[in-house]
Amino acid sequence: MGFKCGIVGLPNVGKSTLFNALTETQSAQAANYPFCTIEPNVGNVAVPDPRLDKLAAIASSQKIIPTQLAFVDIAGLVRGASKGEGLGNQFLGNIREVDAIVHVLRCFENADVGEDVQHVDDRVDPVSDAETVETELMLSDLESLEKRVPALQKKANSGDKEAKATAGVLARALDLLREGRPARLTELNDKDEEQIFKQAQLLTSKPVLYVCNVDEGAAAKGNAHSDAVFAMAKAQGANAVVVSAKIESELVGLDMAERMEFLTEIGLEETGLARIIWSGYDLLHLITFFTVGPKEARAWTVTAGSKGPQAAGAIHSDFERGFIRAETIAYDDYLALNGEAGARDAGKLRQEGKEYVVKDGDVLHFKFNV
Repeated sequence: MGFKCGIVGLPNVGKSTLFNALTETQSAQAANYPFCTIEPNVGNVAVPDPRLDKLAAIASSQKIIPTQLAFVDIAGLVRGASKGEGLGNQFLGNIREVDAIVHVLRCFENADVGEDVQHVDDRVDPVSDAETVETELMLSDLESLEKRVPALQKKANSGDKEAKATAGVLARALDLLREGRPARLTELNDKDEEQIFKQAQLLTSKPVLYVCNVDEGAAAKGNAHSDAVFAMAKAQGANAVVVSAKIESELVGLDMAERMEFLTEIGLEETGLARIIWSGYDLLHLITFFTVGPKEARAWTVTAGSKGPQAAGAIHSDFERGFIRAETIAYDDYLALNGEAGARDAGKLRQEGKEYVVKDGDVLHFKFNV
C-alpha cells in the first residue's frame, strides 16, 4: 500500500531543493528559474522510527527495513494555472494523483540565503502565495463540479440511485467552492459518502501541510513570515512546520553522528525533514505496525482504524485473502519482556481475529491459508 505526498507551491520557493534533501538525491533539478521541474519526480523516503532499531536488537534481526512515504516533486503553479497559464492543467493532474499536499512557502529573503532567487511575483508574501495556489485548485474543482453535478442530477431525476447519492455529496462541495472555501470542508454523513467524496478526486479535498522554508538563522524558531503562515494554518485547522531547505541540503551526505552534531550546533533536536515526514504521516492518519524475526525487522504502514486482514494485506494480498488470525504483542510488552518468548510466557501474546483494530506499534505475526 503506497501513500503519496505531493510537494507543491509557486516556482522558486525551494520545492526541488527540499525534495532532493528528502530523497538524498539530486534527481530533481534545483534551478533558480520557473518551471525547471517539467515531469513530477517521485522519491520513496524512509520514515524515521527508533522503535524499529530496538525491536531488531532484541530479535537479533539481520536486516532492518523501515516503512516509507512517497514524495512527489510537482512543478511550480502560477496564477491562472486552472486556465492553462504556466504549465497549467498538467500539474493539476499530477496533484490529483497524490493523497496529501505538502505546500512549500517561501519565508526567506534573498539577502538571507546569499543568492538571487527569483520570485515569480517579485515579492515575499507566503500567505498570499498560499492563497494563490489554493485559489487555482479551487477554480479547477469549481469548473469540474459545475459540469459534473448537473449531469448527475439529471441522472438522479431519472431514478439512478447511485447518481443521486453522488450528486448529493458533490453538490455540497460545489456550494463550498462557490463560497471560496475548499472542498475538504464538506460535511460527510457516513462511510458511503466518504467513499463517494474520495472517488471524486477533488484537488481541494486533500489534506494540506504548510512547510515554511526559512533562512538558516530562522531554522530553530522561524521568523515573521513563518509566524503568519502558522496563524493561517491554525485558522484553517491545518498543520505547519518550519524548515530550512538550505540546511537540509547541507545535511545530505553526513553520517548520523555528524548530522546530530551539526543540528546541536544550530539549536535543533531533529532534522526538518523528519518533522515533514512525521507531519505527512499524521496528515494521512497513518500508523505503523512491525513484523520481527531473526531475518528482518520491518515496519509497515496502514491507515488508523485498519483491521487485522487489512494490515495483513499491506504485506501481501494473499495474507489478507486467507487471513485466519494475528498473533499480537504490544510494542511496550515486546520491549519489557525481551521479545516474543517472554511475551508468550507472560501471557502478553494475544490471538486476534478479523475484527481486531490494529494499534500503532503492534508487533504482528499473521496466520493465513490460501
